[in-house]
Amino acid sequence: MGNSLEPGNIPAVNFYPLGDAAIILEFGDHINRLTHQHIQATTEFLDQHPFPGLVEYVPAFTTLTIFYDPWIVSQRGSRNPYDAVMAYLAEMPYFEESSPEKSELKAIEIPVCYGGKFGPDLLYVANLHGLKPKDIIKLHTQTTYLVYMIGFAPGFPFLGGMNPAIAAPRKDKPRPRVPAGSVGIAGKQTGVYPIQTPGGWQLIGQTPLLLFNPHRDRPSLLQPGDQVQFVAITEKQFTKKKEATHEH
Repeated sequence: MGNSLEPGNIPAVNFYPLGDAAIILEFGDHINRLTHQHIQATTEFLDQHPFPGLVEYVPAFTTLTIFYDPWIVSQRGSRNPYDAVMAYLAEMPYFEESSPEKSELKAIEIPVCYGGKFGPDLLYVANLHGLKPKDIIKLHTQTTYLVYMIGFAPGFPFLGGMNPAIAAPRKDKPRPRVPAGSVGIAGKQTGVYPIQTPGGWQLIGQTPLLLFNPHRDRPSLLQPGDQVQFVAITEKQFTKKKEATHEH
């Protein structure tokens, strides 16, 4: 059974235990920027003020799961570990607006070669809406997207803000192999496959960038809270950028 707090002017935040070493913070049931801001503010505070025993946290669309070491937590007081962590979380000022610096950052540009072998479903998405492929490309590139969460596969960004005019259903039968860098649409969301993996999103293009590289200091190119801008490129530019990317 969970607990809840009603901080300021946002909906109650619910707390639920997850086993004996984690707590789920539920910030609501709607995906929106305000919910995302409060989750980001919480993670920023935990980064700056980690409590003894904190192992890691995992942000999602509307939740934040906090993992802790019960043994370490239990050494610092008479409360059981769950109650001790709950007491700490209840005192956190993480319900304030997240710092404005993040929103003022320039969007990360993701070059994409649309259509053809790079985006085999572009024509399908265009026909679905009675548009031309160039219209889909225009609508897809004119938006600045927000990275709500990383999930499904290492480095896979779920992006919010896509124009609903180009929304498309997932494929009835997922592809067994989707090339790394493929840009897809599923429902009202868009995202990028960072590694080759099965997938059922409608593929409209591909980027030559490596969104996930385990050998980098920060393996995932994108992080929750980042802003993304897609930029259309030619096949020649794609090849040149891909060669340059793999040289490093």
